[in-house]
Amino acid sequence: MDAELREFAIDLDAPLETAAGTMERREGVLLRVSEVAAAGVGEATPLPGWTESLETCRDRLDAAADRLNDDDPAAALEAVDGSPAARHAVHLALADLRARQDAVPLYRYLGSVGRVERVPVNATIGVGSPDEVAAAAEGAVEQGFRCLKLKVGSDTVAEDAERVAAVRDALPRGVALRADANGAWDRERASEAFRAFADSGVEYVEQPLAPDDLDGHAALRRDAVGVGVALDESLRTASVDEIVETGAADVIVLKPMVLGGLDRARRAALRARRVGVTPIVTTTVDAVVARTAAVHLAASIPGIDPCGLATADRLATDLTPDPAPVESGDIAIPQDDGLGTAGPWDGGADA
Repeated sequence: MDAELREFAIDLDAPLETAAGTMERREGVLLRVSEVAAAGVGEATPLPGWTESLETCRDRLDAAADRLNDDDPAAALEAVDGSPAARHAVHLALADLRARQDAVPLYRYLGSVGRVERVPVNATIGVGSPDEVAAAAEGAVEQGFRCLKLKVGSDTVAEDAERVAAVRDALPRGVALRADANGAWDRERASEAFRAFADSGVEYVEQPLAPDDLDGHAALRRDAVGVGVALDESLRTASVDEIVETGAADVIVLKPMVLGGLDRARRAALRARRVGVTPIVTTTVDAVVARTAAVHLAASIPGIDPCGLATADRLATDLTPDPAPVESGDIAIPQDDGLGTAGPWDGGADA
């Protein structure tokens, strides 16, 4: 095997507010692994507060590359254990390589038993006045989206409820509506919001409480009528088994970069499915390699619900043209061997 590393940096289209501060660019490392006239590419794009630091990620990938150059992929994965972004890159590069050698798309290599053409995705509606969010929702529906996620939690529950009602009134029958609070509420406010959102047909609220409050989420589920609970940030520290044991979620949101690879994310998805919890796949505002990998992961999960994969427009540039664009509320799955990305090693932002 021959392993190479290349760092990259990509500006965001607009600054993004996160729990760790304002993010204006995404920095990461590409790993290329070649063997017998084939090559696979993986991406590590650490996210502050979610994964290891970029410095730690670089160090771990250097160690993994040495082991790959010694033809020891198992040792390479051991070298990045405990560093989820680095492990994501190593596992993805190896999976892309093997899928190309097997002449199958990555989603088939991951375990899909048949051809998958498309995966449904949701549109995200940001904070604004009731009229503004209603107009944004109407625009998303005109583009073909059949599932919308509305950001809530930054204002009072009454203001959030007014916006949610405005969006629901603007939507035609059959369009699903979700909300995402990013852990902004305490238990009292969350209960109030769930009661207010029920009349608007909100499918579920993502991360209503603090990530470590599994018991609080379980209580919300017991008391809520018609509104489900989805956990996202909680997956940073809690396992699917812990979430299931506490009864904390109807839905789990899986970020492969945070979980340490497509293999771990897929196992979590299948484990959740077996116990009646719905898996959703999303990204951490990744570049095209990791984003396309998440699309393949979603395609490998039978009957996946709309996922949070329509994130390419958050980037000002990218490493290559997008092989999996959003079309009428779906993402078309690349059917070429492996990932289906074209030449991310040869160009891109700050190459």
